[in-house]
Order: sequence, then C-alpha cells, then structure tokens
Amino acid sequence: MILIYCELAENGHIADVSLELCTKGRSLANQLGTQLSALVCGSGIAEIEKQLYPFGVDKVFKADDRRLSPYRTLPHFAVLYKVIEENRPDVVLMGATCVGRDLAPRISSYLRCGLTADCTSLEIGPYEDKVAKKQYDKILYQIRPAFGGNIIATIVNPETRPQMATVREGVMKKEVLDANYKGTVVTLDADKYLRGEDECVKIIAREIEQQKINIKNSSIIVAGGYGMGSKENFEMLHQLAQALGGEVGATRAAVDAGFAEGDRQIGQTGVTVRPKLYIACGISGAVQHRAGMDQSGKIISINTDPDAPINAIADYTIIGDVCKVVPQLIACYNKNKK
Repeated sequence: MILIYCELAENGHIADVSLELCTKGRSLANQLGTQLSALVCGSGIAEIEKQLYPFGVDKVFKADDRRLSPYRTLPHFAVLYKVIEENRPDVVLMGATCVGRDLAPRISSYLRCGLTADCTSLEIGPYEDKVAKKQYDKILYQIRPAFGGNIIATIVNPETRPQMATVREGVMKKEVLDANYKGTVVTLDADKYLRGEDECVKIIAREIEQQKINIKNSSIIVAGGYGMGSKENFEMLHQLAQALGGEVGATRAAVDAGFAEGDRQIGQTGVTVRPKLYIACGISGAVQHRAGMDQSGKIISINTDPDAPINAIADYTIIGDVCKVVPQLIACYNKNKK
C-alpha cells in the first residue's frame, strides 16, 4: 500500500500538494501493483473522499473530529501512527510544507524508519547493495537536491518500512485520473486513537494573513534574474506582468541582491512553477533555477548572451538588453490588445 497524508486548506478542500502526491502516488502504485490510500484528518469532512477519488485513490481513511481541526501535532500524529501501524504501508508520502515537516520526522523517528525530506522526484526501480550483496526489486528512489542544489542525490531505504518522503509543492503534476473513479472509505473513530495528553496544546485564537503573492498558480510569469541590474529595473517586469495578467518571479541571485521579495523566488530553493508562459529576463539559467521552471508550457528568454544556459530550454530567444526589449514588449502589447 502507498499512503498519502492529505492536508486540508483553509477553505476545507484538499491542499494542492496532497492532490499532486495522489497523482504521483497512483503512478507509483501501478508500478508496484498495490493500492493507493489517503488519510484525511479534520472536522466537518463528511464528503471529503469525493475530492480524492478522481485522482485514483482506492481507499480513504477519514478521521472527522473537532479535536483534529485546526492542525495540532499530537492529535494528527496519534491518528497517522495508528493507521500506519495497523495497515503497514510500503510507502508514506507527505507534502514538504510546515505541516509535513513537523509531522513526518516524528513518525519516522517513532517508527525508526528512513525519511527523505524535500524530494523533487520519486521513481520506482531496482537496487543492488554491493556491500551486503543483496538485490532489491521495486525500491522507491527518493530524489532531491543536495549540497545547496549543486548535486542531485538519489536516496533509498531498502531495509526499513515504510519508505517515507516529503515532496515539495509544485514539482508533481496535479492531474485527474478519472472523474468517475470510485474507492472505499474507512471511517476512523478518533476516540480510539486520541488520548487526553494529545490535547495538552490548545489553540486559543488564530490570526490568518492572506497570501499576497501567488506565483505558483499563475498561468503567466515574468521572471527576472541578477541581469536586471537593480530593483528599479525590476519595476518594468511588474509592468509587463500587469499588462499580460501575470505574476513576477525571480531567481535566487535577484532575491539575494534585494531586487525582489523572497516569496517570488523560483527554483530548487524557492517554489516550482508550471505556467503556460514563462518569460525569463536577464536570467543566465543555472541548473538550480531551471529545476523550478523547466516544465513551463512556453519559455521566452531575453538575454544579451546567446550562449546562456536558459536559451537551451527556451522555445523562443530574444538576444538583447532587457531594459530595451521589455519596454518595447509592453508598448507593443498595449497597442495591439483588444
């Protein structure tokens, strides 16, 4: 069994990262010839399974109790641990979010099994332990950047179960398998799992600030790199994004230089995006940045260097000074838009 721990967004829907994991989990389950299951903990989630079935989930474990919303570590740990103990999944996946980064290490430590954090890819394949002279079939390859993104590490847990990983938001596609797909529901009795000490932390009040920047879900992104030269030059990217109805992104170098806010950073140490159109302005195209945007529908590169690495993955390349090209793009678009 593959088990996905599903997070709930503030609107009561399954979080995007969890649906992305369900999509990937369905593919992995098919390769392993096993079942895909999901666990949802919360309050007022009577028909939550309807959001999961279309993504190929075979079984939904559902714990509906007021003590499970909003999220607190101990109640969710108690339920997840018992579900793992009773069902013995081969793989457990969570989002590399604040919740996942809080919960996954506790489960891993308690079960004394391996955990790979911040994965960007998951694959199934064989593994040979040359030291122990053992051969393993259908092991989960947990792939993630290491050493500041300078290398890509592939990690395996051949001996311990479950194989656990947290996965970054946006690196997996969220795709409906079948709108009519049907699974089964296992309703969990929270009283069976929760103890009095699990409620030692009580939430008195919550203050929620709305997210101001949302580049992950934008279909058009105008991104700038260190080649933009200054924060003032970045303003023209905001003008172009506004004209196109998109958002502004940035490389790590641009963020470190103070040209843009950290929430706009795209790449291995930022967010991963898949827009329909990605306009790269003054971006050389380091592998760490490309890993966060190379799945974009169409990529346009604007750069003075014809040999810049970003040009190798661009669909269209404009060789020129961004400070001259971008204003022309804005003027041309505004002139020709209906």
